[in-house]
Amino acid sequence: MLWGGDEIVALNRRTALARLTEVAARDLIPFAGRAVRRAKRAADQLAYRTLGPDFEERNLALKAHYQDKGGDPFGLDTEFTKYMAMVTSVAHRLWFRTSVYGIENVPSGGALLVSNHSGQFPLDGMMIAASMFMDAQPPRLVRAMVEKWAQTMPYISLLFSRTGQVVGVPDNCRRLLERDELILVFPEGARGVSKPFSKRYQLQDFGPGFMRMAMEMGVPIIPVAVVGAEEQYVNVGNLEWAAKFLGAPALPLLPQLLIPGGQLPLPTKYHIYFGEPMSFEGDPDDDELVEEQAWLVKQNIQNMLGQGLRSRQNIFF
Repeated sequence: MLWGGDEIVALNRRTALARLTEVAARDLIPFAGRAVRRAKRAADQLAYRTLGPDFEERNLALKAHYQDKGGDPFGLDTEFTKYMAMVTSVAHRLWFRTSVYGIENVPSGGALLVSNHSGQFPLDGMMIAASMFMDAQPPRLVRAMVEKWAQTMPYISLLFSRTGQVVGVPDNCRRLLERDELILVFPEGARGVSKPFSKRYQLQDFGPGFMRMAMEMGVPIIPVAVVGAEEQYVNVGNLEWAAKFLGAPALPLLPQLLIPGGQLPLPTKYHIYFGEPMSFEGDPDDDELVEEQAWLVKQNIQNMLGQGLRSRQNIFF
C-alpha cells in the first residue's frame, strides 16, 4: 500500500500527539500536582505565621459545619474557600487593619446583613466576610447576593460559586435562609459602590427587595456600616457609555490606577459596625409598608455611618 504525503503528515501528527500525551501523563501532571501541594503547604505556613493557629481552627470548624449539613447546594468548596479566606483575612488584619464593633449582635441563625456599599470594588463585602470568619464566635460564612451580570464572567462566576456567593435572585435567598445562612445584601447595588468621591458616605436609593424577603421569611436584619472603604479608590466620574458597551453596571474613572502601584487600594483603616437586630412584620406584598420599613433601615445605617465618621480621627489610623 502506497502512502500519500497527506497521510504521512497526519500519521506524524498523531504520533507526536501521542508522545506529548505520554509525556504529560508521565511527567507534567505529577509535576503540577507536586507544585500545587508545595504551594498549599507554603500558604498554610504563611497563614500560621501571619494569622496564627486560630485561622486553621476556624477553617476546620467551618468545614465541619457544612459536612454536618450534608454539603451545599450552590457549589461551595470549603477547601478552595480556605485559601480565599487567607487572602481576605490578611487584608483584613494587615492591609486595612480592620476594627470591628458589635459583632455579637449577629445571631446564630439565618439573618440578613444589610450594609452600605462603597469603594469602587467589592472589597467592603470581603472585609465584612473576613470579620465574620476571623472575629465571630463561632466563625460564620457570609453568603453575598452578587449582581446578575457577574454570572456572565467565566472565571469570576466560578470564583463566586466556589466561595459560596450566589446570584441575587429571591429564590436563592430563600433557599439559603431556610438553611440558616447569613446573607449579605447591598441594597444600593452598583449605585453605591460606584458613586463619585463627592458623594462618599451618602447612601443612595435602597432597593426594597431585602425588606420584602425579611418580612416573608421572618428573619432579622442586622444593619452594617462600613467606614474606610470610600477613600481606598477616588472616583472622579463614571464612563457610562463604556459600562453599557461592556454590559457592566458601572465603570468608574479612577486616576490613581495610572500611578505605579495605584492599582492596589490605599491602606485606609476600616471600621465595621454591626448594629442591633431589626425585626419587621406585616404583609410582604404591601409595597407601601415595605418601602417605609426599608427607609427605616436606610436611616439607621446612615446614622451609624455618621457616628462612625465622627469617632474616626484619621483615614489611615
